[in-house]
Amino acid sequence: MTTRWGAVFALWFAGLCGAAQFAKIGLVFEELKPLWPDAGAGLGLMVSIVGFMGILFGSTAGLFVARLGPRRTIVTALLVAGVLSLVQSVGLPLGWMLATRVAEGLCHLAIVVVGPVLIAANCAPKDQAAGMTLWSSFFAVAFTVIALLGLPLVYQHGVALLWQCHAGACLLAGGLLWKVLPVGQTLRASGRVGFVQLLRDHVAIYASPYTAAPATGFIFYTFIFVAIMTLVPAQIPSGHRAFVASAMPLFSIAASMGIGVQLMRVMAAVRVVQLGFAIAATGAVLWFFATGLWGIAAALMMAAALGLVQSASFAAIPQLNAEAQDRARAAGAIAQLGNIGTTLGTPVLLLVTQAYGSHGISYFVLPLCIGGIAMHSFQSARRP
Repeated sequence: MTTRWGAVFALWFAGLCGAAQFAKIGLVFEELKPLWPDAGAGLGLMVSIVGFMGILFGSTAGLFVARLGPRRTIVTALLVAGVLSLVQSVGLPLGWMLATRVAEGLCHLAIVVVGPVLIAANCAPKDQAAGMTLWSSFFAVAFTVIALLGLPLVYQHGVALLWQCHAGACLLAGGLLWKVLPVGQTLRASGRVGFVQLLRDHVAIYASPYTAAPATGFIFYTFIFVAIMTLVPAQIPSGHRAFVASAMPLFSIAASMGIGVQLMRVMAAVRVVQLGFAIAATGAVLWFFATGLWGIAAALMMAAALGLVQSASFAAIPQLNAEAQDRARAAGAIAQLGNIGTTLGTPVLLLVTQAYGSHGISYFVLPLCIGGIAMHSFQSARRP
């Protein structure tokens, strides 16, 4: 088998569109306040409700994808996402806007569950680590692109134009995937869909040391990553704060796509995850004692190390699961537990830093890194 790089990059582009469903709201949050001046807490819900869909239906999405077919699922999700962005751009009352965000959450979930399954299916075994590493970068890259290119559009023309551009990108991605994905790439269905069967399958996902392992390690990463990206720069001296805020995600992307790919040529993905956690833990210890430039080095060290965890966690899906339907279930579990970590991590770290100041970063990161290493050791011991 040869790698279908056209399909791989088209799937990655679809992932960027999915991540932009968060970025197109989160990065322009202040610009949204005049649109709904009486929204109150509802405005914050507009950001988080997409993630809540992943918490509620993450594993269930993987089960449905295994029955409905990945090609049809991701193309439909992108087309619906494009229509929703167009509808949002006309100016909706808050209630209707929140309803469209719920629908976007379901589309986002379909994209992030199907994407890694189809990338693994379109990569030759020797290229799977590289393909999954590329996929794992979609969130950070999408936020970077919208920050650099989308925000100037918003400042000059308003949020409607950004959402229209997102709509066009989603529709383009759906059309590309309809064209480049082989029709025959399907997943074997596992019987009639029903609540009892879904519950049984859900339990089976988390009971298996193969389908559960990537997700049960990934939740420790998601607890840490968004939280430190949000709150660590505030602990840096003001003269270097902007540099650290922009450099941390870039160091993470560079580590995952550079060092991570090379490491996974000689190490199993699970071992790379553990190595990444170990380096991040070392960075957390350094942060506790460091000041000045050493503090900046510790922040960048943690970000880069977590980039290894990010890419290797996705690469572990095909390494541990040979069957496509099992990969869909493992990807669904990553979406579910990942959204839990992303939702809870930042408020927890905020409470810790309020109580302990800068040292709270170390108190937060170090035990989570140890937990991630221990979880993968536990899951590895369960596999024969």
